[in-house]
Amino acid sequence: MLKPLLALALLIAPIHSTASREFQAAPTPTPALLVLEKEQNTLVIVDPATLAIIARVPAGDDPHEVSVSDDGRIAWVTNYRGRNGGPGGSTITPIDLVAQRAMPVIQLGALRAPHGLATGGGKLFVTAEQAKVVARIDPALNAVDWMIGTGEDRTHMVAVSHDGRLVLTTNVNSASVSIIEQRSMPMPAGGPPPGAPPGGAPPRNGPAPLDWHVTNVAVGKGAEGMDLAPDGRELWVANAQDATISIVDIASHRVVQTIPSTRSANRLKFTRDGIYVFVSDLGGNDMLVINARTRAPHTRIAMGTNSEGIVMSADGTHAYTTLNSKDAVAAIDLRTMKVVGEVKTGRGPDGLAWAVRK
Repeated sequence: MLKPLLALALLIAPIHSTASREFQAAPTPTPALLVLEKEQNTLVIVDPATLAIIARVPAGDDPHEVSVSDDGRIAWVTNYRGRNGGPGGSTITPIDLVAQRAMPVIQLGALRAPHGLATGGGKLFVTAEQAKVVARIDPALNAVDWMIGTGEDRTHMVAVSHDGRLVLTTNVNSASVSIIEQRSMPMPAGGPPPGAPPGGAPPRNGPAPLDWHVTNVAVGKGAEGMDLAPDGRELWVANAQDATISIVDIASHRVVQTIPSTRSANRLKFTRDGIYVFVSDLGGNDMLVINARTRAPHTRIAMGTNSEGIVMSADGTHAYTTLNSKDAVAAIDLRTMKVVGEVKTGRGPDGLAWAVRK
């Protein structure tokens, strides 16, 4: 049993103190910070209020990115490589965050090297690099119910609108982004729409049929990290090899501005209010923060090492980033733009997600 003074000290400890203790038996908090330990094939559940590790859960071979269901109860993890580092993996590992256990994997078959994950319209979207596609998974069936090709090389990260009708990807080796939109089909003149019964007349009332359209937009070399602005109007893309950021106007499908970035930008994330953009750096020791309105640098946050994955807390008060070379995750106070805490993880922290249980 804890001594009274020690117990009191734990209760009143600062919200963002450095912490590395694990409490494997504790329930998953809400909200929870999720961290992938890529080199240990595990997902770590962290209490963001204390930066304490609550549990570790097996996450399949070579876990890279993680996304969370709308109700905050299930996390999905892409298994990028096959067992023992072989050819591209072909599974997604679902994790029950309440029970803290892995569930039966989702088999992707020929859709090799799954990487980016995002949810929209009640579905899960995943990129498959070797197949050059984005696939959609029905969580109720744990199966792919739709896919579309980009025709570009190394289709990597993915972002999805809330209704699931706008899908965005970066294609690293093609230096491009794909804008994938579900649109109403124009009614063909003099005949029924595709798929109508033979001899059937075009419907006079009701919604027009829908189809998917892919527009590939050239950006900078090494296009990888990206984020859709909260208002849905712009996609910002980090070009690691060019040390630039491409700002893509969604409506016109074109790059409207290219601005300087960090030396080796890896991930990019808007704050919840859309005012700032955080850019991590694999080749430097600072986190670049850009004012999204003026397009000018706002500040640089000293990290002491390189940074990779970024996630914003749902309440808009903190950002979290993985410090791969330190096997740690840093917490950043968005009011002061300073690091206020750090949690030591296992080897190779990379993908991050935020889970709020409903």
